[in-house]
Amino acid sequence: MSKPEPSKSQARLDAETARIREAYARRQCGELYSWFNPAHLFIMQERERRVLGLFKKLGLTRLSGLNILEVGCGEGNWLMELVKWGARPERLTGVDILPDRLTLARRVAAPGVGLVLANGVSLPFPAGIFDIVLQSMAFTSILDPAMKQAVAREMLRVVKPSGLILWYDYFVDNPWNPDVKGVRKGEIRRLFPGCRVEVKRITLAPPLARLLAPYSYLLCYLLEKLRVLNTHYLGTIRPRP
Repeated sequence: MSKPEPSKSQARLDAETARIREAYARRQCGELYSWFNPAHLFIMQERERRVLGLFKKLGLTRLSGLNILEVGCGEGNWLMELVKWGARPERLTGVDILPDRLTLARRVAAPGVGLVLANGVSLPFPAGIFDIVLQSMAFTSILDPAMKQAVAREMLRVVKPSGLILWYDYFVDNPWNPDVKGVRKGEIRRLFPGCRVEVKRITLAPPLARLLAPYSYLLCYLLEKLRVLNTHYLGTIRPRP
């Protein structure tokens, strides 16, 4: 007996997953994300300051007791940061669909951090076990609306009713990169219906930061404060009681 053909919806998700893998395989970052690049350093330091400020505002100054999942953890940068901010490694989990990125994450992750090869459309976790579910720059890499919806549903499934989804991503398109698409506030609300969505514009446009940061962090800081030249949303998505 022949195996049943996958449904059209599953085939569509599989095709989008393959496209994402191919896009990352073509990606050439060079020194853009080096810590010795003044623009990258500025962006990361400002992001850290904003995230810690948000956590403090939410009363999340003790991360050690929280179960945290990152969907699309890449090379593990956020996981390292969370440990630095007080999260316990054994309560941290990162998932990604790219084995080579998980290999890099394992080199830098603290002992005890869980790293799982998995697709965000089908997370291998029980419902409602994470206090925080984080996504950073994952949704802009997904172009298929059905896959975005599937990942959003899974994130809502595994987060506790009293928990939150932490969102950091582009809300603008990159005209030089057709493999990504910005996610604006209206789309976030459609992806997470019935949830409280609170986001703010942060992160000075990276091309502008790369131009100015080697000469003046102060100018970069002042321009970011204006928000009109910022390109990312940072915020929270919380299920309504």
